[in-house]
Amino acid sequence: MNRLKKIYCRLFQGFFKVALPFLPYQIPDILRTIEDLPIELSERKITKVMLITDKFLRDITAKLERMLPNHGIACIVYDKTEANPKVSNVEEALAWYKRCGCEAIIAFGGGSSIDCAKALGARIAYPKKSLNQMKGILKVRRKIPLLAAIPTTAGTGSEVTLASVITDDQTHYKYAINSFPLIPSIAVLDPKVTYTLPKSLTATTGMDALTHAIEAYIGRSTTHQTRKWSINAVRLICRNIQKAYDEGSDYEARENMLIASNYAGLAFSQSYVGYVHAIAHSLGGAYNIPHGLANAVILPYVLEAYGSAIYKKLKKLARAINLVDKYEAPELAARKFIDYIKQMNKNLGIPKTLKGINIEDIGELARRADREANPLYPVPVLMDAKELEKFYHRIREEKNEEQRNRECS
Repeated sequence: MNRLKKIYCRLFQGFFKVALPFLPYQIPDILRTIEDLPIELSERKITKVMLITDKFLRDITAKLERMLPNHGIACIVYDKTEANPKVSNVEEALAWYKRCGCEAIIAFGGGSSIDCAKALGARIAYPKKSLNQMKGILKVRRKIPLLAAIPTTAGTGSEVTLASVITDDQTHYKYAINSFPLIPSIAVLDPKVTYTLPKSLTATTGMDALTHAIEAYIGRSTTHQTRKWSINAVRLICRNIQKAYDEGSDYEARENMLIASNYAGLAFSQSYVGYVHAIAHSLGGAYNIPHGLANAVILPYVLEAYGSAIYKKLKKLARAINLVDKYEAPELAARKFIDYIKQMNKNLGIPKTLKGINIEDIGELARRADREANPLYPVPVLMDAKELEKFYHRIREEKNEEQRNRECS
């Protein structure tokens, strides 16, 4: 990255770090079971809600759908949310919301459902603005309808964050809307709704949470509180992710993973993420690669590239999980921590590379990651689009000779 751009990025990030204590972050009210939500909504005088979910979760949402009317609350269900929610999903949900006269929103699902619900709230607050006009930071300043989030994955932390990530249907460009009114008013952390999460999603969403915690911790805009949240999240994930993966109905492991995801979400909401996320978002938009999977694959490579800038911080994380002692050299401790992450990926069935990345797309993908990350993300080492290209080449799965012959025949 050229010197002038570096100066601009660091000045921009420095401004936000100084402003951090004065920004209107809010922590949602936490409920521990979905049974408590209808009572809470009734006490808030809500009579009609829109439930945002996907069709695969309708068996799990059925219980809540039955409970709400018993408390005098009508429930309209939008279950067409896609894995990477698109503008068209939000616009369709908006039409239903208006037509049915809803008063509040419940997001039930993974990060995609919660992102869709947040974007819906933004469109309700700004009926004459497109989502594209609200991308970036602090574009949504009006209050959105009451939003309750019920995460069914322990990874995204979306139930406590100010971000909504949406994909443009036409360009496949994936962008974030970052504004304080998008933080949900209520978060329901109920381990029971995560029992049926497939092992692959348990793994990738858990590694997504780990990525949030690590990127928030190693960045240059941390606070005492965000560092504490990050360390707690890393500790809980490293102690519980394998158990949750091996035994999906283990209540304690699932609960600890939800708490960890919550901590990580709180941390990165204030201290932001880094290039791992920017690269993952570009891949999700272009190829619909699941966000948690992309993060898990990219994470160790980006940590290696940051080099000595993060040795001391990675040593502290390594010590937090009892991987090294205080006498370990920072470089060696960092190396052990990165190797530990690689081994976690292997144990959880996560590959080292990703299929489907076209080599001719890499330049544009890197430019999208550059636009997302710079100047906002306070990364340990600044990189421009050209420097980011190496990560796409590193994680790109090469086609074998048989595949190449088949394509050319």
